[in-house]
Amino acid sequence: MIGKITKGSSFRGCVSYVLGKQDARLLEAEGVLADGIPAVVAGFQAQRMMNPDIRQPVGHISLSYAPEDARRLTDSMMVLLAREYMEKMGIKDTQYIIARHHDQKHPHIHIVYNRIDNNGRTISDRNDRVRNAAVCKEMKEKYGLYFGKGKDRVRTYRLKGEDKIRYEIYHAVKDVLARTCTWSQFVDELARHGIQTTFKYRGKSDVVQGLSFSKDGLTFKASEIDRSFSYSKLDKQLGEGSAIGKDQDRDNRIVDVPGIDRQDLWQHGPDISVVEGLASAVGGLFSPLPEDKDEENRNFACRKKKKKKRGMSL
Repeated sequence: MIGKITKGSSFRGCVSYVLGKQDARLLEAEGVLADGIPAVVAGFQAQRMMNPDIRQPVGHISLSYAPEDARRLTDSMMVLLAREYMEKMGIKDTQYIIARHHDQKHPHIHIVYNRIDNNGRTISDRNDRVRNAAVCKEMKEKYGLYFGKGKDRVRTYRLKGEDKIRYEIYHAVKDVLARTCTWSQFVDELARHGIQTTFKYRGKSDVVQGLSFSKDGLTFKASEIDRSFSYSKLDKQLGEGSAIGKDQDRDNRIVDVPGIDRQDLWQHGPDISVVEGLASAVGGLFSPLPEDKDEENRNFACRKKKKKKRGMSL
């Protein structure tokens, strides 16, 4: 289960999209006449005028679920979950519609609600993305809904802009990490993927405090790509400690990496198996094949070394 929240200024545009899509089915309407799109829009607009100064009175939320839950998710169950979700998010005493779409493999519904409630007050959107992630996780646990396997199931070709680059970096780092043994190999391999690795040092010393990855003009802290990619965790696998500072170009030294304020589901470990549709992993898309036998031998030795660290045998 994942919720995607947007806000806007046009009830007509939002309602037309939600109810006008092919095979869309209106499951529930509260506080508006369900006699077609014009009637629904008119009802929303009338209540909106109770507080006309609000620039974005339109609330729109899509709730998506994994295909594994499809058999359980009848229309009535989808409505029950939508109601509970809205209650936990503080969306109450207001107009709303719930519609189901069938244009994707995964079950999903759309909620359109009036951010101007029945008393003319504005429904707060403060920290709504953080609250959304927490509510979705809580409801998944409560109803035993499917927990996705993580970022590997996201179809990166469906993403755009910053999210697309972030996922491309994720897959590249994961792949390169599996077949390199040292920091120098790791950094060089990422460079082949067009990804620059920049180390953050403590003051003017050679002690590394963190690192970031850059691609196509966008920079992310390593831990923002994935918690397992923090410098300390990567260093445990690559095993060279702060000695990386001796080999790294000092021109790459930075004081800090600006934080990114678009955390959404990423920072909070959400189930993203249904982000913009589910599909199988893209594994290896950014991975070059070994160029020669020597490289294959090095990779084999590297894998053997890592398995020995974990107490395994080949």
